[in-house]
Amino acid sequence: MTQGKIFGVTDGPAPTRFFDRTYDEAYSLLVEARSYVRHGASVDSGGLSGHDRLRFALESMRVTSRLGQVMAWLLTEKAVHAGEISRDEATADSGGLSGHRVCLDDRRELSEGMPPQLSSLLDRSLALYVRVARLDEMTRRPH
Repeated sequence: MTQGKIFGVTDGPAPTRFFDRTYDEAYSLLVEARSYVRHGASVDSGGLSGHDRLRFALESMRVTSRLGQVMAWLLTEKAVHAGEISRDEATADSGGLSGHRVCLDDRRELSEGMPPQLSSLLDRSLALYVRVARLDEMTRRPH
């Protein structure tokens, strides 16, 4: 089976390295977010008012949503690139990267005053989600 193009570039070592770096970045960010939620979030949210704790929970879930959507998309792309599924199969069910309404919502007023580690996770997960959304658009264009 011919792999064709991935991310608009002919198959070969360069696209694989690019994909692997993006996957590694997403995975590292996911592990960091998991560790934060498990260990640091309760300490950081403990001193917040009731309203701010609600905002904290909302923004924590936004990070989780972004990273979950990105990882699902990357794993699907990995399967396409490995020839395990076709491009048509990859886009048939989910239609590609989803969750745009929640994941692209970047209302700074919601994250103002949040602990620094959560703010950092919000910024980095948004940047990653935006990059992967562009890649998703590229994979949908006719070649």
